[in-house]
Amino acid sequence: MTTYGILVFDGVQELDFVGPWEVFHGSSRRRGRADTVVLVAERPGLVRCANGMRVVPDHTLADHPPLDVLLVPGGAHSRIEAEMANPAVMGWITSTAATAEWATSVCTGAFLMHAAGVSRGRRVATERALEDELERLGDITVVRDARYVVDGNLVSSQGVSAGIDMALWLVGRIHGREHARAVMRTIQYEPAPPYLADEPA
Repeated sequence: MTTYGILVFDGVQELDFVGPWEVFHGSSRRRGRADTVVLVAERPGLVRCANGMRVVPDHTLADHPPLDVLLVPGGAHSRIEAEMANPAVMGWITSTAATAEWATSVCTGAFLMHAAGVSRGRRVATERALEDELERLGDITVVRDARYVVDGNLVSSQGVSAGIDMALWLVGRIHGREHARAVMRTIQYEPAPPYLADEPA
């Protein structure tokens, strides 16, 4: 059984966490619902996401089950800065990453991981537009032009849809490549070619 915990907060980017959420649930369904996926927030109640979606977390920072996988998504930059200055969230990321088998981030979630000390001295990916800004924080190597980056038990991805690729790699690493390929087929994620709307009929 694998327990996935996804941090959510006001201003979180929807697809940063919903994409991996779908992959993790697709994986669990193929395993007879053996795995658990939970949303974790600082406090109970509705969380309003970056584009207006509202979600209700399953747990707070204080009452969630032990996590095998921690996922920290990104969000609006001003909100990320606010969370970086939030000692409750920063302390939780630090302690949870230390006990989880895998610590992962999507997009500007890499800034939260850096602020919490999880990615210091390691290789990471983040949103393309903010790669320079993350690198300026120091004690981190930003890998460019990579959808996701694996450094030990730290896995980080670029923004938005790149989190799906990262999550598929992770379930493949945990449960096998054929399992991950089956999950990809189940969720009909086939981004090749990625865009055909500009092609003639």
